[in-house]
Amino acid sequence: MPYPVYLYDAVRTPRGKARPDGGLANLAPQELVRQQAAALAARCGDIAATPEALILGCVTQVGAQGGHIALVSKLHAGLPGRTAAHSVNNYCASGLSAIGQAVAKVASGEATHILAGGVESMSASRFLSDGAGFYTNDELPPHARFVPPVLAADRLANSEGIARAELDTVALASQVKAAATENDDTLQASRIATGALTGEECIRPQTSTESLAAAPAAFGELQAQYARALEGASFEPLHSIAHAPPICDGAGLALIGGEGLGIAPRARVVAFAESGGDPAASLTAGFAAMDKVLTRARLTLGDMDRIEFMEAFAVTIAKFLRDRDADPARVNVSGGHLAKGHPMGASGAILTSTLLDALDACDGRYGLVVLTGAMGVGAATVVERVV
Repeated sequence: MPYPVYLYDAVRTPRGKARPDGGLANLAPQELVRQQAAALAARCGDIAATPEALILGCVTQVGAQGGHIALVSKLHAGLPGRTAAHSVNNYCASGLSAIGQAVAKVASGEATHILAGGVESMSASRFLSDGAGFYTNDELPPHARFVPPVLAADRLANSEGIARAELDTVALASQVKAAATENDDTLQASRIATGALTGEECIRPQTSTESLAAAPAAFGELQAQYARALEGASFEPLHSIAHAPPICDGAGLALIGGEGLGIAPRARVVAFAESGGDPAASLTAGFAAMDKVLTRARLTLGDMDRIEFMEAFAVTIAKFLRDRDADPARVNVSGGHLAKGHPMGASGAILTSTLLDALDACDGRYGLVVLTGAMGVGAATVVERVV
């Protein structure tokens, strides 16, 4: 990078269930962002309250999240009028893509400090409620047609030879780790109580090997609905509701800047990368982005003290742990999306904050965040903790 770039701090909400009585459902998405911006200002001082830009990832930009959600959030948070605002939709990687855009602006010298992250109120703007023509366009060639992520997960598990028992194993591990670390002050140091919600709402501590084995596959009927996009292919339904991340609300925000801001950073951004991928293997682009960012950083998975690998569905984390030389004890140490939920546009920012806490907790040096999404979307970043 031409100029060094630092993560001065990063914060996140707890994740609330996306239903009318969910812990964050009564808060507008811009209010979720405002509370995280206020937390950064309280932790970092005036520099966080005067960013040159606010860059927000958000997937379903309609209804409560329409009208340029970054601009709406900027105004609601009382940020300076000169602060630029950018709303980003890169599907499930949106929050990390927003951070990547901030990193690029600072590295180029275009900006000195930026707030970047993401928000998703799935209780206010439900998945696919933007009604994009792309979702149902039968005029596209089959390989370019939209396939829901839940269906892509079953297709990937079949093509990769990942059995139901493997899905059960990673789903249980996520729940166990999340429940065990929920009250760990170090691992939750950057989680900001938001509204009345003080902790993760989606964790299911009662999950067991038996309950996972008994859960029926939940998404098989989608194969008929999307038969043309699948070109007539069929495969065994494997994922149950327990193998999919809960739908939820949440937000995350980071302060990204160059040198000389007068406050101590938490980490240096070593490298950032994005990648597209084959839509027919749509949940694998995160792997491509990961390989790309590690090459740019001139590091390996073995160099990473902590890894936050997005549990898009059980198949993704199962494939990662099976195929890559990563120590499972260093991966998703406080549980992952299968336990805590996936507020789509916010996930990249939430995992960035989670990674910083995990590195602090183990006095680690290098950390990696990997995001993967539908239709061939992936992003990854490597950071080096500042001590």
